[in-house]
This record gives sequence, structure tokens and C-alpha cells, in this order.
Amino acid sequence: MSLPLDGVHDALPWFVVAEHGGTIIGVAGIEACGPASDHALLRSVAVSTPWQSRGLGRALVTRAIAEAEARGVRALYLLTTTADGYFPAFGFTITSRDAVPADIRATAEFREACPASATVMVRASSNATPVVAT
Repeated sequence: MSLPLDGVHDALPWFVVAEHGGTIIGVAGIEACGPASDHALLRSVAVSTPWQSRGLGRALVTRAIAEAEARGVRALYLLTTTADGYFPAFGFTITSRDAVPADIRATAEFREACPASATVMVRASSNATPVVAT
């Protein structure tokens, strides 16, 4: 698993981790943003190679979305260079960088870790009112 680590430390309390025999085999992180943490970035979704294609990634993403919604996140964003075909199954749609709120654009992942060519996606919470970019 090789993903950007910028900003991970502050987001660790919102990470979902899968273990097997005391070894981490998968992660999905949520980086809360904004004064009310109503926007968040889904980041660092990774599954160890021997555990791929077993539904673990799906379970981690589903759990991360549920955790974000339980904490009041209204809109969840992500950046990807390889998985834009994977995330629509979770309700994510492609959006433009210009439509992303300033608090998400200010994250280390958005500013520095992911290339400008990365696809930006958004998912509104199932219990949220429409989100307007600020």
C-alpha cells in the first residue's frame, strides 16, 4: 500500500482499519474539514494485495461513509488517479475542482499530494440538504 501520507496524522481518529492476526490489511480514512466538519475527504483507501478482490475495500469504504455521516458530514469528496470507475457504486459522482469547497481544497492531499490530473468526486450524505461550494 503506497498512498500519500500528508495530513494523515490529524485524520487518524477518523480512519477505519482492517486487521488480520495483528497486521493491518486495509484502511480507509476520512479527513474532516470545515468549522463544523460538515465536509470531509475520503482518502487513503488501500487493501493489502493478498486481501484484494475479497470485498474488503467495499466494506472499508462503506464503513467510512457510515462513520462520516454519523459524525454529521454532509458532503464527502475524494481524489483518485486510478479508481474513478470504482466509486460511483458508493454514490460518488465526478465534479470539477472549482466546485470543491475551500476547506477541502486547503487539505494537504488536495494541494500537494494528488496531481492536478486526479479525478475529483463527491458524494452527498444520504440525509443531507444539497451542498453549495464556498
